[in-house]
Amino acid sequence: MAASEENSALFPIFILTIMAIPIVPYTITKLCRFASKKSKSIHCQCSECSRSGKYHKSIFKRISNVSTCSNMTLLLLWVIMIILVYYIKTMSREIEIFDPFSILGLEPGAAESEIKKKYRRLSIQFHPDKNPDPEAHKYFVEYIAKAYQALTDPIARENYEKYGHPDGRQGFQMGIALPQFLLNIDGASGGILLLWIVGVCILLPLVIAVVYLSRSSKYTGNYVMHQTLSTYYYLMKPSLAPSKVMDVFIKAAEYMEIPVRRTDDEPLQKLFMLVRSELNLDLKNIKQEQAKFWKQHPALVKTELLVQAQLTRELAALSPSLQSDFRRILETAPRLLEELMKMAVIPRNAQGHGWLRPAIGVVELSQCIIQAVPLSARKSTGGSPEGVAPFLQLPHISETIIKKVARKKVRTFQELHDMDSQERADLLIQTGGLSSAEVQDIETVLDMMPSLTLDVTCETEGEEGMQEGDIVTIHAWINVKRGNGLIGALPHAPYYPFQKEENYWFLLADSVSNNVWFSQKVSFMDEAAALTAASKAIEESMEGSGANVKETSRAVAEAVEKVKGGSRLVLGKFQAPSEGNYSLTCYCLCDSWLGCDRRTNLKLKILKRTRAGTRGAVLADEGPIMEDGVEEDEDNEDGEYDDDYESEYSEDEEDDQNTKNKPQAANGTANKRGQGAESSGSDEE
Repeated sequence: MAASEENSALFPIFILTIMAIPIVPYTITKLCRFASKKSKSIHCQCSECSRSGKYHKSIFKRISNVSTCSNMTLLLLWVIMIILVYYIKTMSREIEIFDPFSILGLEPGAAESEIKKKYRRLSIQFHPDKNPDPEAHKYFVEYIAKAYQALTDPIARENYEKYGHPDGRQGFQMGIALPQFLLNIDGASGGILLLWIVGVCILLPLVIAVVYLSRSSKYTGNYVMHQTLSTYYYLMKPSLAPSKVMDVFIKAAEYMEIPVRRTDDEPLQKLFMLVRSELNLDLKNIKQEQAKFWKQHPALVKTELLVQAQLTRELAALSPSLQSDFRRILETAPRLLEELMKMAVIPRNAQGHGWLRPAIGVVELSQCIIQAVPLSARKSTGGSPEGVAPFLQLPHISETIIKKVARKKVRTFQELHDMDSQERADLLIQTGGLSSAEVQDIETVLDMMPSLTLDVTCETEGEEGMQEGDIVTIHAWINVKRGNGLIGALPHAPYYPFQKEENYWFLLADSVSNNVWFSQKVSFMDEAAALTAASKAIEESMEGSGANVKETSRAVAEAVEKVKGGSRLVLGKFQAPSEGNYSLTCYCLCDSWLGCDRRTNLKLKILKRTRAGTRGAVLADEGPIMEDGVEEDEDNEDGEYDDDYESEYSEDEEDDQNTKNKPQAANGTANKRGQGAESSGSDEE
């Protein structure tokens, strides 16, 4: 019985230990992350972003940020641990070491006469003949009598001095740290113990596995449904115009699950009339086009209208129920657009190339959604290939002000951006009619906008020149500069109701053949991860080229300085194509800002293979291979090249011809500081 009580007493200690093993390190990690957070603000400080409220840290928001599900769970577990510690501490007081002097209330080494005197006094108080209380009788027999015996009986005293107990050596016992009722296998307790073992050891892991597998079978690691990826893959076309990307984007399975209510019919009808000009309807057959639009699946109709409400900033027309659907659509939009981008650049042909045209369309749609700018605003107007879209992302700027500014020979966004701040302020105040406070907001946003620089090289490691079939290494540094000195920042997006980080896509593509040779997502937010990735990549590259330790250390140190200075390394490989001269284009596309994208030309000269054997297989991501010709035929039948607006990256035949006639740059080298910069050098054989 005593053994079972001791085992039961150990159960709280066992539970406390099991809880403390994961909770203590996890808590320390969370506290370190919280302490390492920078207090410097990385979001836009203009009045429009402030009025949006998404960056305003009210008391309620601060409490809600702290009282997350994980934090509350962690706090509850700590409360349980504190209760267990208190219980164990209280219980340990009850389990005291046998000390006869302490029991009799004597000092250690007391004389025998004092021992007998104290014993007689305690006997009067606790002896059964004097005190009928059962607890007094138990205390007298188990403690007072044994303590007196241990100090007066020679044998008992010898046992106490040797073994710490008057009864002599105590047997060694082993037990299980479980509650006492589970250790009693007689009667119903045996069944309870069996159920406990089955539940904890079998049923609990099984339930966790079933929940995990059911979720993982439905969602990807980016919390996007597998059905959405399948839909995007099969709807993606090589000649998909930017104006048609919307039709693919809204067919996500997440959006098909949006509830369709009869009460939404009237608000959607009103919204349709407000955004009808943005729906690419044929005005010659407007009635038939409208009927065709409303015959689509109701979820598709609602999704497209709500996305257009964001692009046209017609948020006042939304009912409360539509507001919740609107937020749901915009919250998942960045993840879906990222997966749609991956479906555009995923290898589709035998060479492992993706498609450039739809990739650019996806990025342009992402920019318009984040900045709440209509797709029609990207049409080339007044000598500006980008249209008025970049202007509209600035606060307090409308199409009327843009027209006024254009009369002063400022027709492109880049011209406005490159102006002196005082000159720009005078133009906006005197010509545009803006106030000084509004101009200050514009200056704040312009200081937030990134200015990108590309430095790209291609080489075959360990060999001179590039021959067909070689594995070519592309090495690119992307540098970002801002007027306010930040590196990673949240974009100015007052009409997008959620916080959104900037992401960039680096593409190496052949604009003539519409092929993407290499692609990679780039972020400037996590400097620690960028330092680790760049250091590891440079170290592996230097070791592969046979460099010594000193050279490798120097190269790694230079890479670390570049990353701290606002650069990110893009490193990848692709297989050299057949012999010939190739005029490629390196794109760096931002998914959040308009007018900040950069591109530079890169010329490659691939020689005929003279080295024996091949140096590697085709480097391509997993994915089915299909012939471009089949897709091209299908798309050309639909006439999808006749898009409604021209992307700023579209190149006509005249530009391609001029590119071919220009002197060729050094093989695989390009440096870009601004759009339109020319590469220099000559081909070397």
